[in-house]
Amino acid sequence: MRAQSSATSPTAIAVDGPDTASGARSLGTLQAALGVVAFSLTFPATAWGLEGFGPWSLIAVRSILAAVIAGGCLLALRVPVPERRHRFGLAVVGAGVVLGFPLLTTLALQTSTTAHAAVVVGLLPLTTALLSALRIGTRPSRTFWAAALAGAAAVIAFTVQQSGGALTSADAYLFGALLVCAAGYTEGGRLARVMPGWQVIGWALVLCLPVTVPMAAVALSFEPVRLTAHGVAGLLWVAVGSQFLGLVVWYRGMAAIGIPKASQLQLAQPLLTLVWSVLLLGEHLTVAAPLTAAAVLVCIAVTQRARG
Repeated sequence: MRAQSSATSPTAIAVDGPDTASGARSLGTLQAALGVVAFSLTFPATAWGLEGFGPWSLIAVRSILAAVIAGGCLLALRVPVPERRHRFGLAVVGAGVVLGFPLLTTLALQTSTTAHAAVVVGLLPLTTALLSALRIGTRPSRTFWAAALAGAAAVIAFTVQQSGGALTSADAYLFGALLVCAAGYTEGGRLARVMPGWQVIGWALVLCLPVTVPMAAVALSFEPVRLTAHGVAGLLWVAVGSQFLGLVVWYRGMAAIGIPKASQLQLAQPLLTLVWSVLLLGEHLTVAAPLTAAAVLVCIAVTQRARG
């Protein structure tokens, strides 16, 4: 198979007018927002999945199912193998987004509520922006950073208040998940500039198969499986919605509007997760939610207008 072609030529980009650029940014914002909605269902769906599967089985099987879908699309469309220079980045995406974040958050959700776990995605935008600045040299403005810090502080305060202010043994898993996912998002956003976003996550999923297939075989032999409606529905969502389709639109959005600005849309994710937790899991939502939502929406508006 031939190597993956390089990025779109500068000449083609140069002829795009202001209207085209504005439309691309709007579409990119919409795609990133759809990714956030998909991700906001991940924790409730994982809680459902844990009703029927053990944590290691759930992670392995969800990754394999997503890889089968992605690999089928890659084969059907005869997508060329990525260039060698892109494979390290794809490995980082796989380690962070396909394996690391799902595994660590699933282990955390065994002893943590979805409200407490939401602190991870509350901090994720800021961590992603920081890693992006270090990895690819982005330099957001001071206004951007101030709004990002304010939004992160609001989300942290809300989620800590929801959990009663107590730290649990799951915190180590959650903060580890935060770091590996931010690394995967940064590399995925960078690669999505030179190849379609769905191919980024598709190849990352396929690259992880030598790990996930043996993991599934071992995990399924030791962990009991109960095929309940919630368990199957949760597995299917985290595999298809969170692990593949959500990441496709998310990486496309990051490529269009930039990693720092796209990452700030995730400030709304913990609040969306809490809404789903009420509707799907029956968790109680306090009156602090609308106040935090208003503060977060203001921060998102400021970050989207700030120029880096």
